[in-house]
Amino acid sequence: MNGVHDMGGMDGFGKVEPEANEPVFHARWEGRLMAMTRAMTALGHWNIDIGRYGIEVLPPHVYLSSSYYRRWYFRTANLAVQRGLIGADELEAGRALRTDSGKKKKTFSETDVERVSRRGSFGRASATPARFKIGERVRAINTHPKSHTRLPRYVRGHVGVIELVHGTHVFPDDLVAGKGEVPQWLYTVRFESRELWGPDADPTVKVSIDAFEPYLEHA
Repeated sequence: MNGVHDMGGMDGFGKVEPEANEPVFHARWEGRLMAMTRAMTALGHWNIDIGRYGIEVLPPHVYLSSSYYRRWYFRTANLAVQRGLIGADELEAGRALRTDSGKKKKTFSETDVERVSRRGSFGRASATPARFKIGERVRAINTHPKSHTRLPRYVRGHVGVIELVHGTHVFPDDLVAGKGEVPQWLYTVRFESRELWGPDADPTVKVSIDAFEPYLEHA
């Protein structure tokens, strides 16, 4: 998806200034929101890709004016309403306004915490051989999808070299579109900086991205 969230390679935002001794959370509510996100995913209400898309569709003025976890809040609130977990009126009120006795309840307990704290595995069995091999030159396709994609805008149309082959993994684009996991081969592709940004770029800089096979074609 094209939008303000895809900031890679863009000018005008200034330097990234790391915060000295930055805490894990700047406020208690951020930690609570992290826990809530993990619980909602573990209970199957949505997954990481749908969650990412929920942030991508935030209006530009909201995205650009919000902190990292504030974006998470808007995403979580919007998805909870969209999926019928709460009502928009309950979100506005900040509390439950009805018992929702007809809804199917799911439970989450302390025994689930360790399980959902581990990063999930998205590798899947391969049904077809890899189309590309290490050392091969490939071009990232020039595409501008209206839904979710993991292909950064700044590499589209540019040529790179396959560095690694990671096997087949859940394809986020199709998963968010409701087509199922549709596993695809995943590669690390290295791009020269001047290929991406022209002759004024630092020639010593190289950029590597992970790219799914549908994103690539032979160069």
